[in-house]
Amino acid sequence: MVRVPSVEQEDAKRLHRERRRLIAERVQHVNRIKGLCATQGIYHYAPLRKDRLARLDDLRTGDGRALPTRLKAEIARELKRLEVLLEMIATVETERDVILTSAASTHLNAGKIKMLAKLKAIGPEFATTLVGEVFYREFANRRKLGSYVGLGSSPFCSGPVDRDQGISKAGNPTARSMMIELAWTWLRYQPGSALSIWFRERVGNLKGRPRRIAIVAMARKLLVALWRYLQTGLVPTGALLKA
Repeated sequence: MVRVPSVEQEDAKRLHRERRRLIAERVQHVNRIKGLCATQGIYHYAPLRKDRLARLDDLRTGDGRALPTRLKAEIARELKRLEVLLEMIATVETERDVILTSAASTHLNAGKIKMLAKLKAIGPEFATTLVGEVFYREFANRRKLGSYVGLGSSPFCSGPVDRDQGISKAGNPTARSMMIELAWTWLRYQPGSALSIWFRERVGNLKGRPRRIAIVAMARKLLVALWRYLQTGLVPTGALLKA
């Protein structure tokens, strides 16, 4: 059954989705500037440095020449676009951070966002994205929760063949990628939690594919643990809260 979000719920998602789009645009502009510099043998220029415009005048091509006039003008215009993007990103991030710092925040999901951000390894972006994409709605059980994110199992049965095809990947792709990223972060900042211990005991010193498969399983377990934490207040076993 499709559950259409309310106007308020959909509007609450705009903040983290806009930031995600702005970050993608920033990457495009940075890559474009670096690509234009690379055509002249320049590989050390960093467009995200604060002195990017001042350093543009000092750039020299691989054979020691100054930048061609038209090319320099094009890079300067790209830098101006980049600066506008950086200002927009800073504005969105400031509005996002106010949700955590202000007791009078009017954000629809401010309570859940603040609750998630109390856990070590979860920052403002993790909290706003997961609540906005997943935890803003209710789930009957953990199986429906895993299916919504696309981390549920996908069994295959045909005659005597009965096997698991891995995760379905049929759910919310933003939430799924965010949970896998959070699982790696959780291992680093919550090493004493039950989930981190389970991962280390299961994987050991293995590298590559077994490790990537196990992190997906851990991401699903972590998703369920966070859902229970928001529903009941039960902190995941062994997890630490921020000071």
